[in-house]
Amino acid sequence: MLTNEFQFPRKLATQLLHYAQISPETEICGLIGSLNELPVSCYPVDNADRHPETRFLLDPKQQIAAMAAMRQRNEKLFAIYHSHPTAPAMPSKTDIQMATYPDTLYLIISLNTKGVLEMRGFKMRAGLVDEVILTLRQ
Repeated sequence: MLTNEFQFPRKLATQLLHYAQISPETEICGLIGSLNELPVSCYPVDNADRHPETRFLLDPKQQIAAMAAMRQRNEKLFAIYHSHPTAPAMPSKTDIQMATYPDTLYLIISLNTKGVLEMRGFKMRAGLVDEVILTLRQ
């Protein structure tokens, strides 16, 4: 169960930030799987939105494949991540409206800050947004 503060593995954070950096023009997206409520795996999924520079939509076939891979590894869905190439790491109105997994952490990576990448976590449920403080751990 998610709380208002969570220790996120440095290795996964580095991986997500790298994905965002190599696709600075489009929103990257994907899933994070967990074992025993600890995030352990990253599943990149193509952005299938018609406007990937400002919105994301997980490719349905790849999302299903990622969920199947998680089940095979006895993992559970822990987080859904995406990037904001030109906006802060805050949920947009669309992000809030499209949030359909209330027990899942939503990670947003921003490339909006020159020279520094920002990643923040949120719980989104029924239009409400609560930030989850992320601290890195080894």
